[in-house]
Amino acid sequence: MQTTYKTPPGPGRQSRCMSTRFDTKIAVLLREDLEPWQRLNVTAFLVSGLGTQVPEVVGEPYEDADGVPYLPMFRQPVLVFQGTKEVLGAAHARALSRALPRAVFTSDLFATGHDEANRAAVRAVGTAGLDLVGLSLHGPRNAVDKVLKGARMHP
Repeated sequence: MQTTYKTPPGPGRQSRCMSTRFDTKIAVLLREDLEPWQRLNVTAFLVSGLGTQVPEVVGEPYEDADGVPYLPMFRQPVLVFQGTKEVLGAAHARALSRALPRAVFTSDLFATGHDEANRAAVRAVGTAGLDLVGLSLHGPRNAVDKVLKGARMHP
């Protein structure tokens, strides 16, 4: 992890201007034909699993100036990409071949209403037959970049 200051901290100013370059990357790849509400929903679901399997991506709990506690969040940014169904399928195959921690969201999950039904919907389809609409992953920056080849940043 590399740290640089974009603006030097001044008197009374916290070091909020610090920019950090992480050795790892958290990324979400969405199929480009999703509706806006679907993009948000899929992204939220996909990243929810990373902290449970890759605990080092989660930072410390927050607290405001009045001492009110808040839940911890990721310690690094989540980059969101988009691509065609083909780009998503290729990225999924590359993520599997590299054994990167990942989560998938299939089109079938839009018709389910709870976690058990979600898992059953994914379990009912073989890997090659999954109708992927989203993929999240975490890993070394260069490995994630190679998995996402052909995808572009979400606007």
